[in-house]
Amino acid sequence: MGQAGRVVQGAGWRVSGKLNALFICSRNQWRSPTAEQVFRRHPALAVRSAGTSASARKQVSHLDLAWADVIIVMESKHKSRLLAEHARTLTGKPLHVLDIPDDYRFMDPELVELLEAAVPPLLGID
Repeated sequence: MGQAGRVVQGAGWRVSGKLNALFICSRNQWRSPTAEQVFRRHPALAVRSAGTSASARKQVSHLDLAWADVIIVMESKHKSRLLAEHARTLTGKPLHVLDIPDDYRFMDPELVELLEAAVPPLLGID
């Protein structure tokens, strides 16, 4: 255990042992909801998803970003938009870009495979 009871397994790990992971795409329609679905039962994670677009099903908010220990975006444009609109809230938070284009539908097997290959190493989970 680290200072103030924080678990020292990796940056952002909570006392509960769960890492709050926020997945972001543009419209929160296909990619980020798929990521949320794929990882929602992982014992080390608490997950949410949101979108950067004003037309997103669930638009990312200050509260979502404050909740998150780590933010995972699908494309560089999502990172740029978050930094432009929420720089203060993001200070000190890991922000990863997966480089997954908007070419997939919800739960597309290829998208699931990409997520399962890319996300666990970023978060230090199995």
